Amino acid sequence: MNIIWYGQSCFKITANGKNNEAVEIVIDPFPEELGLKVPKLSANIVLSTHDHADHNNVKAVSGTPFFILGPGEYDTKGVFIQGISAFHDNSGGKEKGKNVIYTIESEDIRICHLGDLGQKELAKEQLEEIGNVDILMIPIGGNYTIDGKEALDIMAQIEPRIIIPMHYSLPKLETKLDGLDKFLKHLGIKSPEPLQKLSVKKKDLSDDEAKIVVLQP
Repeated sequence: MNIIWYGQSCFKITANGKNNEAVEIVIDPFPEELGLKVPKLSANIVLSTHDHADHNNVKAVSGTPFFILGPGEYDTKGVFIQGISAFHDNSGGKEKGKNVIYTIESEDIRICHLGDLGQKELAKEQLEEIGNVDILMIPIGGNYTIDGKEALDIMAQIEPRIIIPMHYSLPKLETKLDGLDKFLKHLGIKSPEPLQKLSVKKKDLSDDEAKIVVLQP
């Protein structure tokens, strides 16, 4: 399985699906108005966590993908995906909007993408639906989502093996968010060497202390 991050909450996952065929999954494609370079994307499956312009630019994805835009259970091309209802902090805590948490299962690996999670903690029912997570994609930038300190509490609830921070400040990003360094300071660690791509197999996953993986957009 290969995972690439393009900035904000946009990822591309390439996994082995049915009959060992490669399946491309794109999550939360964004538009050029965000300030970041819009990547050339193609996919078999496209997920959008909520209906905001910086997370639902599905027209940027070529091909004839299967679109998943909300809660529910989906089994397509040998990949099992579950959408779980959650809340998104739209305006500094004054208003709660809808957000979808996605779990993605392929190659015996379970990924959880939290979208624009604004909840300070996950409910018992949400945790039960999320289940055991190998790789967690978690927002850390604050303002519109949980911040780095609040992310620590969510990580403690989920207990993943690998953590990929997302939705934080980047050069040219129009949205004002906290930087990666603030999150890492809460953890008391220096930034690991950023990777262009995370390549992982089930046998690579360790039961030891959770690992922080920083991806280069």
